[in-house]
Order: sequence, then C-alpha cells, then structure tokens
Amino acid sequence: MMLADLHIHSTYSDGLLTIPEIVDFFGIRGFKIIAITDHLCEESTFIGKASKFLRKTLTKATFNEYLKEIELEGVRAFKQYGMMVIPGIEITKNSLSFSRSAHILALGIKEYIKADGAIIDLIKKIKSQDALAIAAHPVSTRMFEHQTYHLWDQRNELGDLFDAWEVASGPHLFNEVMDSGLPMIANSDFHQPKHIRSWKTLIRCELDFDSLKSAIINQEIQFTFYEEKEGIELQNLAGQFNYA
Repeated sequence: MMLADLHIHSTYSDGLLTIPEIVDFFGIRGFKIIAITDHLCEESTFIGKASKFLRKTLTKATFNEYLKEIELEGVRAFKQYGMMVIPGIEITKNSLSFSRSAHILALGIKEYIKADGAIIDLIKKIKSQDALAIAAHPVSTRMFEHQTYHLWDQRNELGDLFDAWEVASGPHLFNEVMDSGLPMIANSDFHQPKHIRSWKTLIRCELDFDSLKSAIINQEIQFTFYEEKEGIELQNLAGQFNYA
C-alpha cells in the first residue's frame, strides 16, 4: 500500500515550503503519493480579494506556472524517490461565518476553475476534468483556526457528489465523518514542517492517477498516524513510520 498525503500547501499560497522543497521533504520520508493543493480563493469576495493582495492564493495569472512547476517536479520526484506528485487546488470559499465557509480539494486538475459560484456547479467542473472532488475539513478541526462547516451542514444534499470526505486534516480524527458512512480520506493540510505529524492514508493502488482515483472511490484505503522521532537526522527518516 502507498503512503499518501493529498492536502499540501506551498509558497504559491500560504505554505512555507516551495514545491521542490516539498518534494524532497516528503520524498526522503518514503511517501509514494502527494498532492500539491494550494488555495484558490474566490475573486469577487472581500476575503478573496484580500488573499490575492497578500499573495496567499493562486490566481488565473499564476495557475499555468503552478501546474508547470508541479509537472516538472513530479518528473524529478518519480526519478529520485519513486513518488507520484498530483496537481491540485483547494477551492477556498471563506466567510466570516463558519457555516457559510467551504473548502474543496480538486485532485488531478488540468485547467483553471474560478472559485466563485455554487458548490454543486464547482463539483461538476472538477469532475468534467476527470479530477477527484474531496470535501476538505468539513467539521471542526479541533484546533483554533477558521472552520468550514457549510459542506457538512449540506451533507444530505452533497454527500454522494464528493469522491471522499476528509476524516482528518491534521492530528485529529473527525468522529462525525468516521461514523457517517461517507467515503473518507485522511490528510495533513500541510503548511509547514511540523504539520507532518498527522493522520495519513495508505492506498492500495499503482503509481498512476487513474489507479489512485479508483482506489479512493472504492475505498481501498487504510488510515495511519505519522509521527517523527525527535533528534533523528533527515536522511535517516525514510521508512520510520508509526502505524496506528
């Protein structure tokens, strides 16, 4: 089974590491599948405009450069680490109200998608590119941060439209999602090195996107908690996982 983390942010939005640094960070630790999923915020809202001003979001102007860098680094990652790198985005619809905020991961994205618009329409646009649509941290993350409850509040309508719902996006499992019967995935929501300590997913698939997509849809997965030991040198970390 392949050790995967499918929710990772780079300096293209609000992450601390560049895409090459992310590839090395995860590659040397023995990961086999990662997805770069930088924020793509709404263009019409005040929060979205502020994110653009602060350079914390992808834009239409930076999108093709972003995809190209992921593609180039993906080639290197496969050659150097035997690791697949998937292009993705986190469609980011933020509001001052948690119940009106929603984040959607689009994995395997090929073309720019404007984040404004209705959730159902955005899911359709993602799937029209044969990409995966994942509901990101839909319940409380158990941390002091902006929460996104809209998707969970609408789960009766949206549940079957998503390919998976995050059952973790960091060190805490979401019991509500675990008990829901919905398809699940566990990620880190990685922004900086300390976020490596989190729940991850082991996926039974080959190193190609179609195989990964099928495995997630069919839930051929297991969850594992990854925690590094203090004082271990970087080059000695590969393979030293703590499975739960």
